[in-house]
Amino acid sequence: MFNKKHEIADKFSISEHTVIHPGDCLDLLKTVPSETIQLIVTSPPYNLGKEYEKKLKLETYLDQQAAVIRECYRTLAPSGSICWQVGNYVENGYIIPLDAVLYPIFSDLGLRLRNRVVWHFEHGLHCTRRFSGRYETIIWFTKTDDYVFNLDPVRVPQKYPGKKYFKGPNAGHYSCNPLGKNPGDLWVIPNVKSNHVEKTEHPCQFPVELVERLVLSMTNEDQWVLDPFLGTGTSIIAAIRHGRRGAGAETVPKYIRLARQRIRQEMDGTLRTRPMNKPVYDPIEAGNSLTVAPWTGNQGMAQPSLLDKSAGKQG
Repeated sequence: MFNKKHEIADKFSISEHTVIHPGDCLDLLKTVPSETIQLIVTSPPYNLGKEYEKKLKLETYLDQQAAVIRECYRTLAPSGSICWQVGNYVENGYIIPLDAVLYPIFSDLGLRLRNRVVWHFEHGLHCTRRFSGRYETIIWFTKTDDYVFNLDPVRVPQKYPGKKYFKGPNAGHYSCNPLGKNPGDLWVIPNVKSNHVEKTEHPCQFPVELVERLVLSMTNEDQWVLDPFLGTGTSIIAAIRHGRRGAGAETVPKYIRLARQRIRQEMDGTLRTRPMNKPVYDPIEAGNSLTVAPWTGNQGMAQPSLLDKSAGKQG
């Protein structure tokens, strides 16, 4: 049986179980034997000028990403997957979808795009001259057509579990899979903001449950999961939680310390995370008083709604 409790190494070796390389990801990747890693999953810097990244010209940024992606491809097992989770590059108020401009880099290596998963969340920056961004994407590539994909561990509850066939040879039998349904390519998972149980001081942390779904579906036990831009250790946490080996690189000392702390907590069973498939918070069901707008009693301040049937009526 896989034992979660292992020492955290700082250099990669096949015999290790958990590796955090304190430095550049290319240095880590160069030490990984070819075709070793089953899943490479990451949320790389978006070139937005965050505290942990220096804003670059888009062309320079793409060149840097290409160098990392090429090494990732070399280390990827024939049955393996690469999941690159990205948002939009913003320049002077307009956006460039990073998954679109990164796609040719993966495609030129011969990687096959299996899904473009849209990750939807409710909270983020509020825009005044365009609609506020409330999604990011995960582009999932495989190295070959013979890849690992385990659907059953990531099925979600059926919307109508009692539905039956009403005609044909299966009439009267249940029409849905008793294990649940395919989660599809639109994932509604809260992002890690100030009131999230997993929040640390990292400004762009992604939730453990997002990576868990990828780990469970694209790897088997004891296989390697690698994150070239590790941050606070989320990918390794998801890996060791489900009996996989985890490795990653990080350059910022405070995030390395946080990653080590969180991974040790996961090994000890004390790390607090949002459970997989937990319903999104409903403020009305929770009895939150802030769901009623204070100005609704003042007709002069009421804002017409698209859902208000009377808003579009003419007098």
